[in-house]
Amino acid sequence: MQQQVTLTIDGSTIRAARGTSVLEAALGYGICIPHLCHVPGLKDTGACRLCIVENVQNGRSRVTTSCTLTVQEGMVIRTNTENIKRLRRNIAELIVAEAPNSRAVQDMAVRCGVREVRYPFRRENCIQCGRCVRYCTEMWRANALGFIGRGKDRKVDFAFGNRRDICKKCQSCVIYCPMSVTPCGGPMKPGEEKLCGKCESVELMAENAYGACVHCELGKGFQCSRHAM
Repeated sequence: MQQQVTLTIDGSTIRAARGTSVLEAALGYGICIPHLCHVPGLKDTGACRLCIVENVQNGRSRVTTSCTLTVQEGMVIRTNTENIKRLRRNIAELIVAEAPNSRAVQDMAVRCGVREVRYPFRRENCIQCGRCVRYCTEMWRANALGFIGRGKDRKVDFAFGNRRDICKKCQSCVIYCPMSVTPCGGPMKPGEEKLCGKCESVELMAENAYGACVHCELGKGFQCSRHAM
C-alpha cells in the first residue's frame, strides 16, 4: 500500500501519496493552481513558473513551483497569497506579451488576473514550455524533438533540422502545444496584438473562490490537467 502524508494547503488538511507533487495533490482536491507546462504523467520541469506557491517552514515562506515540489508530512502550502497572485500575474503578463496568438496563453492570463499588458507584444510561436519535447521523449520514447541553441537562439526543433525516421508522426507535439490553440477571432495581425479578454466573463464565476477549480473551461483547449481527471 502506498504511504500517505498529511499536509495543509490554503488552510485545508489533505492527504496525498508520498512522491506526489504539491500541484497534483492540490488539483486532486479541487484546489486550482494555474499552470501551463504541466502534463499529467510526464516529469515536471517548472518551465512556465505559473504554478508558484509559498512553502512555509519554521514561520518563513519560500516561493517555489508546486509541480516540482514533492509533498512532505506536515508541510504548509499557500497558493493564493497577495504576493503569489502578484508574482503569478506578472509571469502570465510576460507570457501573453511574448505569445499573444494563443488562446491557451490568453485564457491562462485571464485566469491569473491579468487585465492589462505593460510589456511590448511580440509574435513568438513558441514559449518553450517543453510540453512537446517531454511528450515525445517520455511518452513515445522517440526523442525526435529537442531544444537546440542557447539564450535568445534557443528553440524546439528536430536534430539538425531534419525529421528523423524515429518520429511517429503522432501529432502529439501539436496537440499538447499551447501555441496550436488559436484565438477565437483568429490570429492577430502584426501590430494589432492585444490582451483578448473575451473569456473574462468565464472567470467571474471563480472571483470569490480564486483557488477553487470550478472547471471554468480556461485551459481546456491545451489539455489542462483539470479536465483530464
